[in-house]
Amino acid sequence: MTRVRRGYIARRRRTKIRLFASTFRGAHSRLTRTTTQQKMRALVSSHRDRCRQKRDFRRLWITRINAVTRENRVSYSYSRLMHDLYKRQLLLNRKILAQIAISNRNCIYMISNEIIK
Repeated sequence: MTRVRRGYIARRRRTKIRLFASTFRGAHSRLTRTTTQQKMRALVSSHRDRCRQKRDFRRLWITRINAVTRENRVSYSYSRLMHDLYKRQLLLNRKILAQIAISNRNCIYMISNEIIK
């Protein structure tokens, strides 16, 4: 069987991978085999961390809301606040509540007092 010369197709594929890995350090940006492995690893990590980022931000918002509500009243907690919000059918998500808690604490106090009444 005659030898097949790959020509520009393989070079084009390798340069595409090298452009992706151009910011990597050392052999991870220079050697083709290592570059492809690192590219796969980077894509897997980015996919995993996009899901993890949503989880981490939700935890952060819950912590902020809980801190402000406990500061207001000793017996009141985050879970009771969210339960009362759902009972009253107030449509405020955790992100908005956390922003209100940081920027304007009096507003959170007013919301919680209205819910309690």
